[in-house]
Amino acid sequence: MVLLVTLFPLIYALTVSFQSLRLVPPIPPRFVGFGNYADILGEGRFWGAIMTTSVIVFASVIIQYVVGFGLALALHHNVPGASLYRVVFLIPMFLAPVAVALVARMVFHPTMGPANDLFTSLGFPNLPFLTDAAWATAVLITIEVWQWTPFVILLMLAGLQGLPEEVFEAAKIDGISAWHRFRDLTFPMLLPVSVAVVFIRIIEGFKLIDTVFVLTGGGPGTSTETITLFAYNEGFKKFNLGETSALSFLFLIVIIVFGSVYMALASHAIRRVT
Repeated sequence: MVLLVTLFPLIYALTVSFQSLRLVPPIPPRFVGFGNYADILGEGRFWGAIMTTSVIVFASVIIQYVVGFGLALALHHNVPGASLYRVVFLIPMFLAPVAVALVARMVFHPTMGPANDLFTSLGFPNLPFLTDAAWATAVLITIEVWQWTPFVILLMLAGLQGLPEEVFEAAKIDGISAWHRFRDLTFPMLLPVSVAVVFIRIIEGFKLIDTVFVLTGGGPGTSTETITLFAYNEGFKKFNLGETSALSFLFLIVIIVFGSVYMALASHAIRRVT
């Protein structure tokens, strides 16, 4: 039953990707081979969506990892109020992305949002947070970092708590500084966890659609349109099922290629460190 539910839509979508099929206006299915794939690869909007998605994902994941690792180290060393922080830091991760986007749309409103009220009180002009391509992308990255850094904190803290204390006690006795303990012991020992955390966040980030859909709708223009939002617009607004199916499989190929390259490089790095 599981195989049937899983494989049937996949095979059907693959079949449709080789057909010219549109629901509105209704067009009878017609086999076009790789025509849909060629049309998408020749469309600038597709490559723009790939670029936008990559910028948002890689920028946000890098910041998530650095900030999350730093906060996990602080919590691991029991900073004052660590128990409270562990609870507070996890709250954003449990909020619905749509709800977060709705709140962010009010906060970053170009004229009435609290963010611009703060800037104008400091003597700065209103900033086009959601009406300028660069600012809108920066806002999306900020929201991703705010919401998903707790995930990185959670996993990195679990990794830190699983490290053997004896190694660090011996390093302290030998007079090794905190920085060298982190560089030569903590970071290399946590590299497998780091690789997994970054990989999960990148794969999840590539599926970003809800926050963008609510906050910017892909605008201004198509400057913040991600690849999943592009597929949604093609499938549920233009009802072009043939090209949408082809787009989905192209997206799958991109993810598989990236995942394979990433895991190969990560495995090589882990072998060198260990």
